Amino acid sequence: MSSSFHTEFQPLTVQPQEIEEKSFEIITEELGPHDYSPEQFRIVQRVIHATADFELGRSVQFHPRAIESGIAAIRAGEPILADVQMVQVGISKPRLEAFGGDVRVYISDKDVMAEAKKENTTRAIISIRKAVREVEGGIYAIGNAPTALLELIRLVKEGIAKPSLIVGVPVGFVSAAESKEELLKLDVPFITNIGRKGGSPVAVSMINALSLLATERGE
Repeated sequence: MSSSFHTEFQPLTVQPQEIEEKSFEIITEELGPHDYSPEQFRIVQRVIHATADFELGRSVQFHPRAIESGIAAIRAGEPILADVQMVQVGISKPRLEAFGGDVRVYISDKDVMAEAKKENTTRAIISIRKAVREVEGGIYAIGNAPTALLELIRLVKEGIAKPSLIVGVPVGFVSAAESKEELLKLDVPFITNIGRKGGSPVAVSMINALSLLATERGE
């Protein structure tokens, strides 16, 4: 076949910063009017950037104290407590480390697996219990397991858990939407979304946006 029929797609740019900036411009234009504050919109932008899902972006919900509490917790070096390794891996560590913070996940710990087997329950539930025992405050980033979010909500209601912020965006068809509905009823700082959509990339994007805001506060 003649090479004259062959064409190559040429990207507008190959510079990462330019690609990101152009993406945010497109997101802002396509999302249109909204009621988010400037700092809330920074988080929504990154959610849409991570998912290309405007419906999901429009469904993000913020507790009135969510942004301030999240930024304060990061700047105080409080840990991020993730439900799964995928969330842990995706979060930008250097920005957290600059404040003395880190990302922790307990779901694969041997004691968690043993206790889950003994109690015939999910590792996600037991890992949340362990996180609450080991950390006072902290930011919980739950993107995968609705049972983890429901357990954290239960512990908050009982006065056992006192998180600085809950990023609760589990994905799925069983209890995902319901767990977020329960989170919306709590008077603790949270960021969540409505419905079944969510996932680890959404939780990661929210935490990374918060850490950027926390870094900018010190500039």
